[in-house]
Amino acid sequence: MLTGELRNKIDRIWETFWTGGITNPLDVIEQFTYLLFIKQLDEVETTKENEANFLGVPFERMFSGECQKYRWSRFINLGSADEMYEIVANGVFPFIKNLHQDGDSAYARYMGDAIFKIPTAAMLSKIVDGIDRLELGEEDSKGDLYEYLLSKVATAGTNGQFRTPRHIIKMMVELVKPAPEDTIIDPAMGSAGFLIEAQRYLRENHAELFLDAKLRNHFNREMFYGNDMDRTMLRIGAMNMLLHGVDNPNISYRDSLSEQNKDVEKYSLVLANPPFKGSLDYEAVSADLLRVAKTKKTELLFLALFLRILKKGGRAAVIVPDGVLFGSSKAHKEIRKEILERNQLNAVISMPSGVFKPYAGVSTAVLVFTKNGSKGTDRVWFYDMKADGYSLDDKRQEIADCDIPDIISRFHNPDAEAERARTEQSFFVPIEEIVSNDYDLSINKYKEIVYEKVEYEPSDVIIERIEQIEAQIQTEIAELKEMLGRQI
Repeated sequence: MLTGELRNKIDRIWETFWTGGITNPLDVIEQFTYLLFIKQLDEVETTKENEANFLGVPFERMFSGECQKYRWSRFINLGSADEMYEIVANGVFPFIKNLHQDGDSAYARYMGDAIFKIPTAAMLSKIVDGIDRLELGEEDSKGDLYEYLLSKVATAGTNGQFRTPRHIIKMMVELVKPAPEDTIIDPAMGSAGFLIEAQRYLRENHAELFLDAKLRNHFNREMFYGNDMDRTMLRIGAMNMLLHGVDNPNISYRDSLSEQNKDVEKYSLVLANPPFKGSLDYEAVSADLLRVAKTKKTELLFLALFLRILKKGGRAAVIVPDGVLFGSSKAHKEIRKEILERNQLNAVISMPSGVFKPYAGVSTAVLVFTKNGSKGTDRVWFYDMKADGYSLDDKRQEIADCDIPDIISRFHNPDAEAERARTEQSFFVPIEEIVSNDYDLSINKYKEIVYEKVEYEPSDVIIERIEQIEAQIQTEIAELKEMLGRQI
């Protein structure tokens, strides 16, 4: 989480944009992101240089020849603000726009219409100096920074643009374990957090894929897909993926729920936290999604979409609001029935309502399911997450209590869960019981609560004690009146 000092530094940079005439919050975020990206490109290049020097091997430079002057560490040390402005506006910015010459790449498509909007040399110098002073050590800090910037946009809550906390994303990725042959999609990708975490998991657990030319090409060009309706998000996502070593992800400007999305049984893994609210053009929603769930609720339509776009045997880990689990409308029941009776619902992980604070207090759950097509579910594993490693108030400070390692361990060891009682934090529920409860998937429907017997004293003893206290009060009041009378 961002410290108070770091927030203050970001606020001062934001104020510089504002007083300099860039008052549209989305423009501020976009320009801020470009400069952060430029700084991170230099950091990546420096890391590669150090590794190559240590190993004594050559490496392919991003900043070669004359382009060395476009590195953050070079232009920030120029003595003149005007000289730096000239370099950034007419050199660095065109450079990052043309990093990928291939016009078909996601980066080229969405950086093509990027515009450098900082109007003066003095303003750029002040912003660059402010960004250079930001200490963003952990990868998650960059996501926290972006989330903080986004919180300043008045429409963020309306459109559901809340970043999924990195530790929740990491948990979901470790539940489904991406494999080198997977084709992965986030149909509401935002800044591509799920895709970035999936590629990190593959690098850490399947390094062999980079030794195989076919798998390496698949990783860079055919593995990662993402859709979004916000071109700013698409640019940020493309920059994020490039920084993390994915050369050409398949990132598209597309409404995933509309008729323009023709994907059917194309992907082997879905990772998503789709929007729970916001505007929806009901007339444009794909007809085959409405056949599964006739509704305007985006969370239900996205579940129908996931089932359509997954290959047989494909799996998904997705976040849904609690209403999906127990909603009583026809559409709610139909989508739950579809997942349970025609597919394999592996897990329902109930998360505490503070997970998305301070930006949203909605209660959510993670659904993990596999597309069977017809076989159906025999039992569902439930887990009641009580702590995610952070306080559940608006401050979200790190704490010792965290159920996430236990969730991952238990999910991957189902045999040990078979005999767990309903009074425990996790347990299985047979499909027959869920069907008899109208396909209700809320954990409280099945969890058994053990009430401890409390022994109270007999009522006559309690009354006697109250009378004694009352008598003492009256005595003390009389003494107080006597003291006051003497003073008068």
